[in-house]
Amino acid sequence: NLHDGRGFTAGIVGYCTGTGDAWDVIQEYHKLTGGNDEFSPLDSRLKKLADSGSDSTSGIGNYCKIWEKLGKSDARFRQAQDIIRDNTYIQPANKYSNDLGLRLSISQGQMYDTGVQHGTGHDADGLGSLIKRTNSKFNSDAAGDSGSTLNINGHQVDEIVWLKKFLDVRTDDLKHPRESDNQGGNYWASTVYRVKSYRYAIDQKEYNWNGSVRILDNDGKPTTVSCKSNRRR
Repeated sequence: NLHDGRGFTAGIVGYCTGTGDAWDVIQEYHKLTGGNDEFSPLDSRLKKLADSGSDSTSGIGNYCKIWEKLGKSDARFRQAQDIIRDNTYIQPANKYSNDLGLRLSISQGQMYDTGVQHGTGHDADGLGSLIKRTNSKFNSDAAGDSGSTLNINGHQVDEIVWLKKFLDVRTDDLKHPRESDNQGGNYWASTVYRVKSYRYAIDQKEYNWNGSVRILDNDGKPTTVSCKSNRRR
């Protein structure tokens, strides 16, 4: 429980009981198991939490222990997480990237990371709204050295110039969320490190991720992450 108004957070993306994507994973898992598995006794409560958007963590018993156990022992549960990740986050993020004409790994990765945290919709804090706010900043051509040019509002804008502006917009949104559901405590503001890591990669000119990428870890320390295309099932 991160106490961020989203209930329990777990899994490869950080699926939440209070936002509904954890319930989506469990429903997908039920399809793979025939609907009779360790999560089944919790179904009615998890559905209620998802439908109401409640951050309550009561009434779901050993939810965290079950998730941890199945995440380690059941390939079907990992597959269910992969399916919801792809459908809910990767595919929508890829569509935004394609619509914008993003060609660089770092920009495409940022669309995915933002979609996971902010959602891929068009609410005030959603990825769609952040892109719209970013695009509104450009009323003339903006040159750069990334080798990739976007057409923004009829203007030729370097992709990294655009990405830097997007990171500014996202940082402002993290510090000043527009949606009331995201304003509890100081949790969103405390996650600006996610943006700082991308800024660091830009400074290192790590635009395309082939094999590995130099970024900052969650503590702000430089590290190298290996990039692999194969997925665990």
